[in-house]
Amino acid sequence: MRAGFIRNAIITCIASLCGTGVVAEPGPDAARVQASWDQINFGSSGDARQEAMLELVEECEELTAARQDDAELLTWCGIANSSYAGMASALSAMKYAKAARADLENAIEINPAVLSGSAQTSLGTLYAKVPGWPIGFGDDDKAEKLLLQGLEANPDGMPSNFFYADFLVENDQPSEAMKHLEKALSAPPRANRPLADKGRTLEIKAMMAQLEQTAGGK
Repeated sequence: MRAGFIRNAIITCIASLCGTGVVAEPGPDAARVQASWDQINFGSSGDARQEAMLELVEECEELTAARQDDAELLTWCGIANSSYAGMASALSAMKYAKAARADLENAIEINPAVLSGSAQTSLGTLYAKVPGWPIGFGDDDKAEKLLLQGLEANPDGMPSNFFYADFLVENDQPSEAMKHLEKALSAPPRANRPLADKGRTLEIKAMMAQLEQTAGGK
């Protein structure tokens, strides 16, 4: 388990977790959080990005307090908390990681099929990136189980394949990772999320290039 989660994990790229265009649209509150998340994660950088993400997390606290039965909202607020955990200081990062875990676990309990496996993919990535005991709750076995559940729910989705590929890379399975990256790259675009699709595509291509470079150097 990697201990570098606090400052340099790619938790901040838990965007576009609604897979392909066949995934149902989220409700109004969840859709607003999703749209804000896309803009913050893929349309801003530096201090402005961190400040905006914290504001979104604070908005999520108010929204989820009133809507504890909204699995879609809980999923996207879990994503927002995960993202901010990757930006926060070492002293506070775990607080937001735990909040993300709670939101995502609640979403899955309410509706295991929410957003076609997005909650499982998000939670699996969280378990993969957070340090293990005694620092955090990270667990590669739980991570893989959840990531595979997300992939089963959305086998052709860009994020479900991308995040499983990232897990495979970190667990020394580059050939299998490349297969899922290629599948992620061929996922159909989503008309309502061009910014997220563009940003994710760049990340996929960057990971593929890194794998090819590593393979070529052997």
